[in-house]
Amino acid sequence: MKKDEASCAGARVEKLVELRLSKDGSRRSFLKSALAAAVTGTVASGCDHPFVKDLLQKHYKELSDEDKKELFQRIEQRTHAWSGVRVKVSDPQPLDGVHWGYALNLNHCNGNRRCVEACARENNLPNDPEIRYIRVVEADNGSQHLEHGTVNYDREQVPEPGKYYLPVQCHQCRNPPCVKACPTKATWQEPDGIVVVDYDWCIGCRYCQAACPYHARRFNWTVPSIEPDRINPDQGYLSNRIRPVGVIEKCTFCLHRVRRGRYPACFEACPTGARKFGNLADPSSEVRQIIASKRVWILKEDLGTDPRFFYFYA
Repeated sequence: MKKDEASCAGARVEKLVELRLSKDGSRRSFLKSALAAAVTGTVASGCDHPFVKDLLQKHYKELSDEDKKELFQRIEQRTHAWSGVRVKVSDPQPLDGVHWGYALNLNHCNGNRRCVEACARENNLPNDPEIRYIRVVEADNGSQHLEHGTVNYDREQVPEPGKYYLPVQCHQCRNPPCVKACPTKATWQEPDGIVVVDYDWCIGCRYCQAACPYHARRFNWTVPSIEPDRINPDQGYLSNRIRPVGVIEKCTFCLHRVRRGRYPACFEACPTGARKFGNLADPSSEVRQIIASKRVWILKEDLGTDPRFFYFYA
């Protein structure tokens, strides 16, 4: 290793040891420092090597505007290199005075699952049917035991007589147990109520997945498989950019859309009008009016998660 390369490698290790000893003392920092020590003698292309930059990646909350610009360009170039698709990564910020919420009419949902497919296309989900942010449970009418229902019904004609359908996704809880469970602070709740994940800081421990009572988080066991013609080029850094293997991902209410005045993809895809979405902080919004005037049901209310996702009967 040349002198300047060794100096670069030494600086890298020094920086990572500093991270390890920082006030958070996070497991992520420890893993970074350990990995850096392992690759010090093998990375010989200097501190500007993309791998080194990934290794030294700051937490999202520590990124400056210039950091973000460079990082987003790196992601765009990498995506184009392997897929041939030119994407644009952005970082829309929460809107002042907005707390997003969902309400779903159980009388109108017929189990067609178009919301599932629209979500997959919008959020660059892989071909694996297990990696879906929305699960639609089919259960017997009158049954309160969802564990006796199924998400694997396979029929063209819905609804099935004697059945009802319950879509389940991230509830964007006000008291999210997943956030508390994360040892690296890779997941948190934004000011508009959306719970997000910094995929570059997720270590794949799956503690958050185990803590979530709504089975709303998905783990990438393999390198995501997605055809170039299915890639959505409009990508948010904290939402639908293509995630790597070994990390957790989840629904973000399509934050790259809603923070720009659009509806979530699942909302627009619903052919029955069962889905209602809006600002819970606005007393005149449709979703607030529904909560105030309809028979509202909260899934697993006894757990105290205080979700922003509600079910109602018309």
